[in-house]
Amino acid sequence: MTELKPRRSVLYLPGANERALEKAKTIPADALILDLEDAVSPDAKEAARERVCAAASSGDYGEREVTIRVNGLDTEWHDADLRAAASAGPAAVVVPKVNSAAEVHNIERALELGGAPEHTKIWAMVETPVAMLHAEEIAAASERLTVLVMGTNDLAKELHAEFVPGRGPLLGGLSLCLLAARATGKVILDGVYNDVKDLEGFEAECEQGRQYGFDGKTLIHPAQVEPCNRIFAPSEEEVDRSRRIIEAFEEAQKEGRGVVTVDGRMIENLHVDTARRVLALAEAVKS
Repeated sequence: MTELKPRRSVLYLPGANERALEKAKTIPADALILDLEDAVSPDAKEAARERVCAAASSGDYGEREVTIRVNGLDTEWHDADLRAAASAGPAAVVVPKVNSAAEVHNIERALELGGAPEHTKIWAMVETPVAMLHAEEIAAASERLTVLVMGTNDLAKELHAEFVPGRGPLLGGLSLCLLAARATGKVILDGVYNDVKDLEGFEAECEQGRQYGFDGKTLIHPAQVEPCNRIFAPSEEEVDRSRRIIEAFEEAQKEGRGVVTVDGRMIENLHVDTARRVLALAEAVKS
């Protein structure tokens, strides 16, 4: 199995806040999004761009995956952001409101022209009704695109939907994007939870995201990192059951038995594949 890269917790950091960028060096998030978009006022865009690119290329964040969120394609800062990010060479460039395969191709071309290294990938934010309906085309548009990021706040706004427990109004869009990600072999990250003081509600939404199949969740506050890491990592019970499934299946193969059961349940190849993925993720989280 291909080695898994944990992306349980992906924390947004305001690019204009030097203190936040410094503090992030000690926060145990799997990945960071150094933000040049929503978190930065227009008059601070250029200074933030320099600060974020320097941080992304510094090597000071250890094993954390460091990405840069640029301003949107329809803004005056987008082209300069892409050029600077390409030169800085982060793990990825996060692009807001990607609505089509053509836009992915334009982003890819701009990164190549800017001299971006091969390891700098594209993370496409899908956050509009158009993106929901074209999610598979977006995800399949480029090998350089490796991650879909749900923009649930903007999606709710465009749907005229309310934020309610369980996210019923958003589930159609979430499901379409999950299908697109799995059909094209991409990673997919759930959207943010806005009430940083409501840890119970946050944990419930993490559980929901994990049950749906998301690989992790984007976060807006360091206090959300620990519960997110815990919920999106395999539990001890899952790891133990996965080991027993693999052992039972391999033993049955050696003995030529066609029927395998663990804890009274029939085991097939698909269960073994899932068990191996659980163990690979557990190992990746530990390392």
